[in-house]
Amino acid sequence: MKNLLKTCNPLKLIVLIAIMFVASQSNAQQMKPSNSGYAPVNGIKVYYEVYGEGSPIVLLHGAFLTIDMNWGQLIPELSKNRKVIAIEMQGHGHTEYSDRKLSYSTLAHDVEGVMDYLKIDSADVAGYSMGGAVAYHFAIQSPKRLKKLVIISATYNSTGWLPVITTAFKSFKPEFFSNSPMKTAYDAVAPDKTKWTKFLEHMFAFASEPFNAGDSNISKITAPVLIISGDNDGLDKIELMKTYKMFGGGVSADMKPMPKSQLAIVPSQSHVSLMMQTTTILTYLNSFLK
Repeated sequence: MKNLLKTCNPLKLIVLIAIMFVASQSNAQQMKPSNSGYAPVNGIKVYYEVYGEGSPIVLLHGAFLTIDMNWGQLIPELSKNRKVIAIEMQGHGHTEYSDRKLSYSTLAHDVEGVMDYLKIDSADVAGYSMGGAVAYHFAIQSPKRLKKLVIISATYNSTGWLPVITTAFKSFKPEFFSNSPMKTAYDAVAPDKTKWTKFLEHMFAFASEPFNAGDSNISKITAPVLIISGDNDGLDKIELMKTYKMFGGGVSADMKPMPKSQLAIVPSQSHVSLMMQTTTILTYLNSFLK
């Protein structure tokens, strides 16, 4: 197995995601949503879960993940003093598979549709990986619905990833996910388990397409932004710093006011392991969202 992981990076990534899934379950199984269901938006039914009371925060998961896999350890803590609204995007988890073309813009409109359905005028929004790219588009498309934005290991432009990341999905095959915790989780909650392979193929194609929300659009985001990145999570840190500067960062705060946006680089973390640093991420979130 060790030799296999050295030579097959896609499999190594899947194994790491599986570890995340296992780690999330100890807390996730103890926490039940106060409300859950399906919001009819843009021709599909999007599954959501609601936890706690207070100022709302919307959580957007990464590719191939579910609410539990991505946020299982953070929800119990965040929901102690916040209303947490977690969404499973098109084809993921409880949300039905659809042949509807995947795009970050469409997924962002789905988020707004769920907020409309739940009568949430505005909220903080946090997204990890693919969910972070969706969150960027939400900030652009629905600025009046956004209070604060949290981006975890994500970019608004495919060139914001190192080249090895942008080409990785071309090596992915459905059989890599066979007998994986992701498949088990899908089978447990998906409305139609027979759509698994179609879902994977749909996602592989989507993830392989270049995307760019546009520098001019990103620079117009007025909401405070917290960017959290692992030092070795696959993001190009030069491009990441350019993004942070668009939000007013990268200054000498001893000589001018501290920016309202923040950048956190977590040491010795990959794209997947970063999301398992529950205490670290929670500390950054609580400080920023206050």
